[in-house]
Amino acid sequence: MKKVLSAFLTLTLLLLTLSLSSCSSEKTDLEYIKDKGEMIIGITYFKPMNYFENDELVGFETEFAKAVCAELGVTPKFQEIDWNAKETELNAKNIDCIWNGMTITDERKEAMDISIPYMNNKQVMIVKKGNESKYTTPESLKDAKVVAEAKSAGADVAKTDEFFKLASYTDVDSQAKVLLEVKSGVADIGIIDYVMTIGSIGENTDYSDLVIVEGKSFADEQYGIAFRKNSPETLKAVNEAIEKLRRDGTLLKLAEKYNLQDVLIKN
Repeated sequence: MKKVLSAFLTLTLLLLTLSLSSCSSEKTDLEYIKDKGEMIIGITYFKPMNYFENDELVGFETEFAKAVCAELGVTPKFQEIDWNAKETELNAKNIDCIWNGMTITDERKEAMDISIPYMNNKQVMIVKKGNESKYTTPESLKDAKVVAEAKSAGADVAKTDEFFKLASYTDVDSQAKVLLEVKSGVADIGIIDYVMTIGSIGENTDYSDLVIVEGKSFADEQYGIAFRKNSPETLKAVNEAIEKLRRDGTLLKLAEKYNLQDVLIKN
């Protein structure tokens, strides 16, 4: 009986040792990324953040991500995603982060690890030129067709702010689609990031016939980079890289290049 008990205890101890060994050898998220040698970055395309110019992907976020990845010693790989499914793509490891003008919210902080903020933003209304003074009160929006990107800060504003209570709201699949819907007349009003308007509407753009409704802004917010939940090592490494790029002036130079210096968080 003693021999049986001793053998049982020995086996139990062995299994426990193997289990602990397996747990201790499990890779962190940062090790997973570094072992691959690349960080897969989930984006959507919009100026001035990520867009194509002469068949080359450029933009503030594009260059910012490249600079941070250089500090981490990995290669950035940009992958277009459905913004509506961004958290699913991240958790499935189809991407390693969401880096595309993503608003920091309490809900997102519960679901993902998010970097220190690097840019201020707000939501604004865009309309066709000539309609700037048409939509100034909730009553003036009665039956007006409003669009915003699904699961975005703009969508939250459209669905929860009393200003839009009488409007007819519809989700679309991207901020770029918001611009197209308003330009084509399918929608009367679009709600998008103020940052997006800096590079996407106004003179010398494809949307020179669109304007911001002055005096109507919503949801002051900040941008951050999202990683898988419980990835403290990745978060620490990226935050340190951001701070270094702030200190050495790289981040400010990039912001100035894309006319974003006024919304950049400088310290």
